[in-house]
Amino acid sequence: MLIFDKGTKGRRTEYIPACDVPVTELPEGDRRIAPLCMPELSENDVSRHYSELERKTHGVNDGFYPLGSCTMKYNPKAADAAAAMEGFTSIHPLAPKEDVQGCLEVLSTAEKYLCEITGMSRFTLQPAAGAHGEFTGLLLIKAYHRARGDMKRTKIIVPDSAHGTNPASAAMAGFEVVNIASGPDGCIDLDTLRAACDDTVAGLMLTNPNTVGLFDKNIAQVTGIVHACGGLCYYDGANLNAVIGIVRPGDIGFDCMHLNLHKTFATPHGGGGPGSGPVGCRADLVRFLPGQVVDRDAQTGLLSFSKEPDSIGDMRSFYGNFLIVVRALTYITILGRQGIPQASSHAVLNANYMMACLKDTYHMAYDETCMHEFVMSLEDLKDKTGISALDIAKGLLDAGIHPPTMYFPLIVHEALMIEPCETESKETIDQAVEVLKALKDEALKDPEDLKSAPHHTPVTRLDEVNAARHPKLRWSAPGDSAM
Repeated sequence: MLIFDKGTKGRRTEYIPACDVPVTELPEGDRRIAPLCMPELSENDVSRHYSELERKTHGVNDGFYPLGSCTMKYNPKAADAAAAMEGFTSIHPLAPKEDVQGCLEVLSTAEKYLCEITGMSRFTLQPAAGAHGEFTGLLLIKAYHRARGDMKRTKIIVPDSAHGTNPASAAMAGFEVVNIASGPDGCIDLDTLRAACDDTVAGLMLTNPNTVGLFDKNIAQVTGIVHACGGLCYYDGANLNAVIGIVRPGDIGFDCMHLNLHKTFATPHGGGGPGSGPVGCRADLVRFLPGQVVDRDAQTGLLSFSKEPDSIGDMRSFYGNFLIVVRALTYITILGRQGIPQASSHAVLNANYMMACLKDTYHMAYDETCMHEFVMSLEDLKDKTGISALDIAKGLLDAGIHPPTMYFPLIVHEALMIEPCETESKETIDQAVEVLKALKDEALKDPEDLKSAPHHTPVTRLDEVNAARHPKLRWSAPGDSAM
């Protein structure tokens, strides 16, 4: 029920102080024709309404959330506490540098740690999200080639196992997208890559581990082939959780990359943001970095901002989502040099343990050691019973488990992509395994019941096709269109 349906005429909560400035009326043509429709409720009513909505919303604090390639993990509350400190929340971006040395120290230290973790030379912390970082990195690649007078490099190679934002970002940056197929092993086919590489290729976008959860065993050859034709290699850091502290993208041939601080470094992922997608690059790309970089003045010893000489320009206002960087720095500091690779190892262990528990029940798209996630194909199950990946996902809701990613990657039919994350216990994974096995049994014995799942959630199965084709995105009060 909407909050507008709960009101009682004449009931209200008012804490708005009396106006202490002159009242200015809007011009008549800008005024509403109909009165503004607002719900009439007491403070108690409002509080209970939103508490009820909170109880109906599933998050990592409520139960298992194995959304593949999204890393919906528990994040330590110490990071939130650090980001809530008044010295960080009450600053102004235009404050004099002398007054914000502590905040500049956060930005400088975070950049130093990210460079150490990834093998990059410098980072810009300005991009506000992963896809925003992709776009930024592609503009760096474009600026690099243009600075060399190499204007014919107009193509970006993107594997078919890439995240959907990769080709979109490349197209947005003005490149022609060249899609190449994966081999039977789920990794890049080297012969196909060689055939695509010529003097018109500006670069390659690659996620490693890739979207099917596999670390490309030929990664050094992949980056070598692209470099041999004069292109650059871009690393999509979306799956860095599997290798952080163990493998550095800069050491395996990548020239620039982005990180998702909101996936990997202690900011809750999902819910609409905010996020942060810092972009790092090798030394000869540094001069193109956007935004302001932080350096220490040799004479005064103070940290201050400066602009790179051939910067591609600002990608966002000011210095990025600063409090997300505070969270990331807190998380990195808590884990330290030993804890970061340990977190990656646990992510890989959990995924392989869960896959091993399920491989006799469900068909694994790639039956080999995975990284932080694995992909199941339910194509055979659908052929036998009519039960699809969507039906199994809906069945998980009745068990209080958020569904894994469905129907992605596109190269696997009836795909369910599962990422248990490093913060889940063996007991939680065992419980999820039993639920998935029980759903398989139900698919074989009573498929019609499963086709109508979920049965015990606040709303049951929705008409998703109609919702996608005819979305109703806002509530309209009677007469609300009369503005």
